[in-house]
Amino acid sequence: MECCNHFGLLQTVYQNKQFSVRPELPGLFRYFDWLPVSETIPTTACPITFQNKNISKTVGLPNLWFTFTGWAPEIGAYAKTGSFKELEAYPTLSRAPHTQSIVVASAGNTGRAFAQACTETGASVVLLVPETSLDSLWTVTPAGPNIKLIAVSGDYSDAIRLSEKLCASDGFVSEGGAKNVARRDGMGTVMLNAAETIGRLPNRYFQAVGSGTGGIAAWEASKRLIQDGRFGSSLPKLHLIQNQPFTPMFSAWKRGSRDINASDFSDSSIASVYSPVLTNRTPPYGIPGGVFDAMCACGGDISAVDNSSAKESFRIFENETGIDLDPAAAVAFAGLIQAAENGIVCANETIVLNLTGGGFKKIEEDLGKIPIDVAAAVSSEFSANELKEVLK
Repeated sequence: MECCNHFGLLQTVYQNKQFSVRPELPGLFRYFDWLPVSETIPTTACPITFQNKNISKTVGLPNLWFTFTGWAPEIGAYAKTGSFKELEAYPTLSRAPHTQSIVVASAGNTGRAFAQACTETGASVVLLVPETSLDSLWTVTPAGPNIKLIAVSGDYSDAIRLSEKLCASDGFVSEGGAKNVARRDGMGTVMLNAAETIGRLPNRYFQAVGSGTGGIAAWEASKRLIQDGRFGSSLPKLHLIQNQPFTPMFSAWKRGSRDINASDFSDSSIASVYSPVLTNRTPPYGIPGGVFDAMCACGGDISAVDNSSAKESFRIFENETGIDLDPAAAVAFAGLIQAAENGIVCANETIVLNLTGGGFKKIEEDLGKIPIDVAAAVSSEFSANELKEVLK
């Protein structure tokens, strides 16, 4: 997942330079030729791109497209955990070694997606999740003994640090985070689906970010589509949105800096956001090939919205579509509304808004939610050996 001689992000190079679709394959594997996998896994998760004329009229953007990954059968969306993290989990499992346990640190959505995928495939996974996020960990089919959920005292970053300790031990392998090309190219299927549906690359791409990996993935997928030659020759401008008051990338970008400073966020800000999954203290921002480079290549902006704006965008979207958005998706929609109100986007531009999750009420009705039992609760200061003893 990384080069021992270079600390930047590796990028995939595919033999097939032309964008092609394999509709006979399950879910997101319809984009098999641009995924770093050699086999598929049964899944129904795939992005769906659509328009809503009422919302477009309300925000004054007639060429606004939503690309949604969640549960909304009425529009053909079948991500069982209601999150686009399923787009990352299934390609990762397709590449993962079967002799080791995958270790995932999560604030909710990623852990839930890997839990569901591992429940279906039988792969072994250790989920390290902050105690405050345990309510977000469930599956729609009963989780087996191959799913180990560990509650960590502290926040998302504490879970990440503990996962790094565990992955230094034999028998455990990290899912890779932003360095995992399968995760990034899985997320890149959002841009592929948008281009397939619209017939061209958008002028602008909006998404809420905690790590910013989705923005990197959109940039990488766009470069491949430009190389194809049929979808346009200009990179979409990236508009990445953070949830105030936790805004380290927003602060660094406005400062024109590649580096995030400790003063760019506070511990108390993490507990104050509407969307906890957007609170990564160590995002791949300044690393070569990371968020800063993506922003410089594509143009656009990193902005921030407050909780009340996100909640209002949630209300607007649910009233118009009947779909309850994941808080992170509501943050993204609020960022788009803010950009439209400030005249940052033009009415004639083609815009894609990546809605990274939603449909939880319908999941409860259609599939049911089964909480995952907590195997153990541990301190964020645990050593790898202490954690391994707990896992025994």
